[in-house]
Amino acid sequence: MKRRYIFIILGILLVGLAIIMFLNQPEPKINKSKDNNSQEETQQETKSDKEKDTENSQPEKETKEPVTQFGEIISDVLQGTIDFFTNKEAHVTAIGDSLTQGVGDKVVDGGYVGILDNTINKNNQLVTFENYGKRGNRSSQLLKRLEQPEIVQSIEEADIVLITIGANDIMQVVKENFSDLTIKDFSQERVAYKERLKNIFERIKELNPDADIYLLGFYNPFEKYFKDLEELGMIVENWNNAGKNVADQYDNVTYIPTVDLFKDTEKDLFADDNFHPNHQGYQRIAKRVLEHITD
Repeated sequence: MKRRYIFIILGILLVGLAIIMFLNQPEPKINKSKDNNSQEETQQETKSDKEKDTENSQPEKETKEPVTQFGEIISDVLQGTIDFFTNKEAHVTAIGDSLTQGVGDKVVDGGYVGILDNTINKNNQLVTFENYGKRGNRSSQLLKRLEQPEIVQSIEEADIVLITIGANDIMQVVKENFSDLTIKDFSQERVAYKERLKNIFERIKELNPDADIYLLGFYNPFEKYFKDLEELGMIVENWNNAGKNVADQYDNVTYIPTVDLFKDTEKDLFADDNFHPNHQGYQRIAKRVLEHITD
């Protein structure tokens, strides 16, 4: 009975998180027509006179440093990274879910991918980064997106492919089994996830057999607040092992663990939704990725 209550609590936590993530989704960008643009320009002209009057009285806005303190964090791997990419053209394609998209990072667009881009290319353009992260993507959806011409071309040109995927697969288990959630539900879906992960790797290898593929593992966003719920840690560990086992079956696929990066409960590493990393959290992921790429 106690175990059943634990899974009910787990379900409530994850469903509540899903609702928060949905409500916090940014509005989609819309390409406005010429008529709308003309109307917008007229409105801007009307506002311009008022803005001129108050321009001198308003304090200057702070400019965001794109890689705040990041040089200090990765000082031990930065020079090796520069040496690694110097004298050769490199193309990095990042695919996956909200962690690839960079949700939660208010400093740099693209989260850890944006941090890598701004850091490596700070003085010279050494690496081309293309980010195809999409919030809410599950492994089945990512597999379908690997047929899109834009992503296909990017992978065909890539030297390195970075992937984050699977967290939304876990969320889907909760949504579909909320009223009667058990550890068995996660185990069954994990088997299906492994098969989809194999298909993702095979598709990438079909498009580009020479690309190095890096799969980023899961972290436990609830560990800071719910240390006593061992089942949460068990689920994360099992899914991480599944991803690592699949990655180990391929010569050009490397698994990158991240669960240990967020065990420091004294540091504020999460965004306002308490699920996605904040800028400092993404910095840690970026450093870990660099360590594996340049190893």
